[in-house]
Formats: sequence, C-alpha cells, structure tokens
Amino acid sequence: MAKRNKLEIIRDILKIIQENNSIKPTPLLRKSNLSSSRFKGYYSKLLDKEFIKETYGKNKKITLTGKGHKYLEKYSTIINFIDEFEL
Repeated sequence: MAKRNKLEIIRDILKIIQENNSIKPTPLLRKSNLSSSRFKGYYSKLLDKEFIKETYGKNKKITLTGKGHKYLEKYSTIINFIDEFEL
C-alpha cells in the first residue's frame, strides 16, 4: 500500500467527518490512521484554515464547514480529471 500524500490525508480526514456528520476527536484520530502527533498537526491546520470547526454541547464534536465541503468537491473533480485522461 502506497503512502498517502498530504492532500489525500486531508481528504481522508474530511471524508470521515462528512460520513459521520459530526464526530468526536478521539474516534476521528483512530479512523484517520495517523499517529497522534501527525493528527494534531493536520487537525490544527484544518481548524486554522477553517475547513472544520469544533462545536461544544455535551461533548466536543468536529463538523465540516462550507470550505471543507468545497475541498472535497474540488478534490473529487481533480481525481476524476486525472482518471479520465489516464494521467
């Protein structure tokens, strides 16, 4: 299995959140298949860039923002383009 690049890791994290609608940090860490330190780096970057947001109720949950949804759409468009032209 090939290593994931930065864009793939970001896509994977965002897709996990999207599939769950909102998710607690610990399950997101487990499902992202990253070390704790690498996850923290990506998590901070996604928060800073406003791809995700934290919501607080009974527990802290992570949800996608409009920018996060847009990233997933654009990523899909690019991958489809690459596949279509066999690049």
